[in-house]
Amino acid sequence: MLSSKHVTVEEYLAQGCGRCPLFDTPACKVFTWQEILVFLRNLLLQTKLKETRKWGMPCYTLNDKNVVLLAAFKDYVALMFFKGALLEDKLGILIRQTENMQSARQIRFTNLADALKLEETIRIYLAQAIVIEEKGLKVQTEKKETPVPIELQDYFTQMPELKKAFYALTPGRQRGYLLHFSQAKQSKTRIARIEKHISSILEGKGLME
Repeated sequence: MLSSKHVTVEEYLAQGCGRCPLFDTPACKVFTWQEILVFLRNLLLQTKLKETRKWGMPCYTLNDKNVVLLAAFKDYVALMFFKGALLEDKLGILIRQTENMQSARQIRFTNLADALKLEETIRIYLAQAIVIEEKGLKVQTEKKETPVPIELQDYFTQMPELKKAFYALTPGRQRGYLLHFSQAKQSKTRIARIEKHISSILEGKGLME
């Protein structure tokens, strides 16, 4: 796999995100949705947003603040608005990815024809998102305590340095890990997820970094 850092969006479209073994193969989901990704990217490039790469995917920012993420998933392509909860959604097309997602909202696409039909609506939503960021508006979120899985508590006991590194992370990064670990139904899956991310936690990185 290729590191997703400092890689252009052109390389992303040509090879994929580099975050899984399907990188630069015909099975990569980036190739599956190539036409939609190119179309949406062209709309984003027509705004005042700056194009960059974050978490391996095209990300569009204003004054270094994340506004929109363009992402290819297995079953769809999404425009994810970081402050989507503040958008006026007259058509009801914004999707809350999970019940724990308080701020971000997605518009999902499964074919180019539907994306083309929504072109003007997409432009309107992008314009709204830019104004929201320019005004510095913030989503009022509910503060919820996320329990620490017992498997992670066990690792904290075995590795005091892991516990120290975890609680040195920002609250958002901590919550991201806790949700990811807790969502696994089986203990062995929670353990596998924890082990996969130990090195990232020790390095002070978040779940998607």
